[in-house]
Amino acid sequence: MSGQSAAAAASNGITPLQQMVASCSGAILTSLFVTPLDVVKIRLQAQKNPFPKGKCFVYCNGLMDHICVCENGNSKAWYKAPSHFNGTLDAFVKIVRHEGVKALWSGLPPTLVMAVPATVIYFTCYDQLCAALRVRMGDFSQEAPLLAGALARVGSATVISPLELIRTKLQSQKQSYRELTDCIRSAVQSEGWLSLWRGLGPTLFRDVPFSAMYWYNYEKGKGWLCERYNTRQPTFTITFISGAVSGSIASIVTLPFDVVKTRRQLELGELQAKNLSGQVSSSTFSVMSRIVAQSGFGGLFAGFLPRLIKVAPACAVMITTYEFGKAFFREHNQERILRPLQSSDT
Repeated sequence: MSGQSAAAAASNGITPLQQMVASCSGAILTSLFVTPLDVVKIRLQAQKNPFPKGKCFVYCNGLMDHICVCENGNSKAWYKAPSHFNGTLDAFVKIVRHEGVKALWSGLPPTLVMAVPATVIYFTCYDQLCAALRVRMGDFSQEAPLLAGALARVGSATVISPLELIRTKLQSQKQSYRELTDCIRSAVQSEGWLSLWRGLGPTLFRDVPFSAMYWYNYEKGKGWLCERYNTRQPTFTITFISGAVSGSIASIVTLPFDVVKTRRQLELGELQAKNLSGQVSSSTFSVMSRIVAQSGFGGLFAGFLPRLIKVAPACAVMITTYEFGKAFFREHNQERILRPLQSSDT
């Protein structure tokens, strides 16, 4: 057996590179599917509350969040409404009619630059960790997805956090790469390397519990549905339903941390836009206390329905594409192993 075949057999029939290709395909497809929903949401949001210069809004495509800084009020084309929108469907129709279909994917570039690599790291790490933990955890192997999901999210969020900070600075201040390098070097010298991971805490507070619950419920749901419908391999429907339900449960439970994270992201983005990045915004629990004081406990669950509408299909599309990609490569690897054996028997 070749080295590649051995590696494939050791990792549930596919290699880490094949896992990366499968997750990359899933991330691209999810971005293409969810981006128009968020472009429309931001247009409607800008219509109700125009964004003044220097303010930020968070653009989220179902895979990750991006902080967008307004430079000249509402003059930026991809969130300036050309006419009055009377609702979501009306916004879709008018954007396509006045600006063309491409306008619905105007927020796609930052996704492809950052969210796709982050998703590839996350899903590949999860599969590798889960396979290793199932072996080592013995009687507790059913809890492996919980731990693997949490660890994989910590890894991917930590890797991508400095890139998010750099991207926000580029977007808010329109610096050249040389100016940006000098800015980062001076920040590191004055505040240390940890300054590149500013804002990571709130991200982990939301994303790590979400990831742990998502993978645990997904694996449990998938196993239960396979058993119920008496099938060894999960079908498209089983995978889609498991992904949507587990994503919905995790998003509801972690919504308060999402609200806090969004608030802190906006604060940090606006501080950076005003060249005040040295000032650190409030801690996670301070922000949470402030929200409760201002809006009551209901304030921690603001945006419940929009988040659910976006996260459930995004999780379903991502995991279904990923599982389909893995099944394709698994079958391809099995054929490669069997072909020489069949030819030697004849």
